[in-house]
Amino acid sequence: MSKKRARNKTVRDWVRFRMRLLWMVMILLWVGLWVRAYQVQVIQGPELASMALRQHRIAELERGARGEIFDRQGRLLAKSIVVQSVYVRPLEIEDTQIAAVTLATALDMPVSQIRTQLERPRNFVWVARQISARNARMILDAGLQGVYLTEESARFYPHGHLAGQLLGFVGLDGDGLAGIEQMYDEVLAGRKATFVAQRDAFGRRMILDVQGREEDLAGGNVTLTLDAQIQFFAEEALAQTVTTFHGKSGLALVVDVESGDILALANYPFFNPNMPRQDPEQWRNRAFMDALEPGSTLKPVLMAAALEEGVISRDSQYFCEDGRWRLTGVNIRDVKAHGWLPAHKILRYSSNICSAKIGMDLGAVRYHAYLRKLGFGKRTGLNLPGENPGLLRPPKSWHPVDLAAASFGQGLSANALQLTGAFLTLANDGVFRPLRLVSDPRGEENPPSVVFRQDVARTVMDMMRETVEYGTGRGARIPGVSGAGKTGTAQKAVASGGYGDRYVASFAGFYPAKRPEYFILVVVDEPHPQNYGGVVAAPAVREIGLRTLAYSGKLPESTSETKLVQVLPARFGSMITATVDPHRTETREDLVPNVVGMSLRRAMERLRTYGIMPAVEGNGGMVVRQTPEPGLNWAGSERHLTLWLESL
Repeated sequence: MSKKRARNKTVRDWVRFRMRLLWMVMILLWVGLWVRAYQVQVIQGPELASMALRQHRIAELERGARGEIFDRQGRLLAKSIVVQSVYVRPLEIEDTQIAAVTLATALDMPVSQIRTQLERPRNFVWVARQISARNARMILDAGLQGVYLTEESARFYPHGHLAGQLLGFVGLDGDGLAGIEQMYDEVLAGRKATFVAQRDAFGRRMILDVQGREEDLAGGNVTLTLDAQIQFFAEEALAQTVTTFHGKSGLALVVDVESGDILALANYPFFNPNMPRQDPEQWRNRAFMDALEPGSTLKPVLMAAALEEGVISRDSQYFCEDGRWRLTGVNIRDVKAHGWLPAHKILRYSSNICSAKIGMDLGAVRYHAYLRKLGFGKRTGLNLPGENPGLLRPPKSWHPVDLAAASFGQGLSANALQLTGAFLTLANDGVFRPLRLVSDPRGEENPPSVVFRQDVARTVMDMMRETVEYGTGRGARIPGVSGAGKTGTAQKAVASGGYGDRYVASFAGFYPAKRPEYFILVVVDEPHPQNYGGVVAAPAVREIGLRTLAYSGKLPESTSETKLVQVLPARFGSMITATVDPHRTETREDLVPNVVGMSLRRAMERLRTYGIMPAVEGNGGMVVRQTPEPGLNWAGSERHLTLWLESL
């Protein structure tokens, strides 16, 4: 019995030991769990919570839509649109080769280029930015794993190359890189805001926390002084001129004289900002980025300065040396030989020799001072990116031959806007006013300043009128409209020194001459075989002036000129092309007469002679379309004619 009790006692002791051991282990585990919980939640709690938040939430940057750009009439020139971009997560792609072939087909890209992108050991790789809707649909239909589409904002210019160099363009990330887009990037760019998005374990976005989001992130709009219709006139005439005379490039400016508003600023070759990957040379806005020797277009400034200082009068006589004059070892020549000429005819015939003599009488210091007052040698104040201030050396460095050359526009350089400012000063009775490019400019404008007396400015304007009526600018004449202007044919300097055999042809003109409303400048670089400003540029100024006056309703009805009215293409709005001759009479009574481009009153008077009472559609005072079209045979014995009117 004793052995049995001893065995039972041993068993009970072992059981108690195991129970105690088990309890001890459980207590230790429980204590350990509490210690670990305390460590995780109290000691490491904030750090781990932050890590979890970073894993399940992501900060996303959203940028508001970029502002729009308009012309002075409210026509849209630039806007932002939503497009698709494609990116990949290479680690999620199952078959790289299939994905590469599919994407290459959809995006019209080399398979090898796509494959290289897909093989990158990254979690995010851009494949293509801002793709077309058709390409996006092809990728979406393919349903490739690891390939994603996302929305982005892209810049769209609805009128293609119209004012392309002036508008500039934006980069893929929406930053302005040239032109107005760069100049007013702070105004146009949408504001940025950061939002918090939750995502699941696979990194997929679930919900967006919109608390604190700004109501409006869109950028501000910019309204230019430009008129898209006049811009079109300028671009078309410029392109035709540069092409006809085989020029290297060209520019054209149209400015409202009274306000200084730039109505058109054209460059050729054209640049389409919808395709900014063109030759960067085509991005250049030559009107302010290129500074060239102005040549004879600077002579009116010389005349005004000499008149203001009392050095000459309108009828002061100068001997033009029969076309050839040698000054300190340098020959100065005129295109045509002249003897004695009064000052007003010196400008009319554009004599270099007599201009040099006037400059010598005026003196370098006084002439230089007037050039500075007119803005030469310094920026215009328009804050244009990349503006070239030109070259105007101090007068103390001018030798006699330098002064003579500067008197007919050589030995110094200026951009087209600087030259425009000088001409506008003469048209505004001697008052210099800054140019305007944006209707709501940032900052304060420079105040007007008086440079010449009113009688001096009007005398020079009268000289420029004679230049168009009788002198070298006859190619700019518009019958029925008085014009004033000055030709320029400047030799281009060469890198080795001196001047070569290439020229810059230009013409600066006003319409009408007595009370100028429009100033027009056309410059053509390296035209050939003709290179004279009166032959190359003056007809282009005439064409732009004719169409601008007609568009503005300021072309007299008595003019017999064939003109183009409302020629802006359909993409610019409800405008059509109409070539009209207001006084052309049909010689055959079976043809439909042409009244397009006439005022309604004149059209009715003309149709009355045919015994026709037309139907009238639309509001306005100008006929912009007619049915049947002019020149066609009448369909039947009864002659029904419908006129469409529009306010121009």
